[in-house]
Amino acid sequence: MHLDRIDAALVAALQKDARMSNKELAAHVGLAASSCHTRVRRLVREGVFRGFHADVAPEALGIGLEALLFIRLGKHSRETVQRFSAHVRQLNEVREVIHVAGAMDFVVRVAVPDANALRDLVVDSFADREDVAHVETSLIFDHARAHEKPNFIDFGD
Repeated sequence: MHLDRIDAALVAALQKDARMSNKELAAHVGLAASSCHTRVRRLVREGVFRGFHADVAPEALGIGLEALLFIRLGKHSRETVQRFSAHVRQLNEVREVIHVAGAMDFVVRVAVPDANALRDLVVDSFADREDVAHVETSLIFDHARAHEKPNFIDFGD
């Protein structure tokens, strides 16, 4: 897939602000609004843009805790990996599933109301599975996308 200079500028602008109007986006990259709209539609059709999402405050959904689960499977057959991945993707608490190489096989980002819900999720939906050999849990204190400023606590100098 080849992106020319204008396509790359459209991608960069929409990554920073997907709510930008077509008129604003066109002015930003120096195109007529109709040409801009046509290009964005083509980028969506070609799979460059996989979706546009609302970034919802977790607290608004009753989520008080997020964690990363590092999962090692006991067996590495294609069937085992696919079965485990399908199981994880259907869990409501799962926000992201990443199949990785290395000491662990999967990194799973989850969002739950509290520590008790996290414990129940880990025990009931991960550790209790016969295809799972090991689960390691790390709490997420804060996160930010590359272009965002993190919400870190300022401890001063």
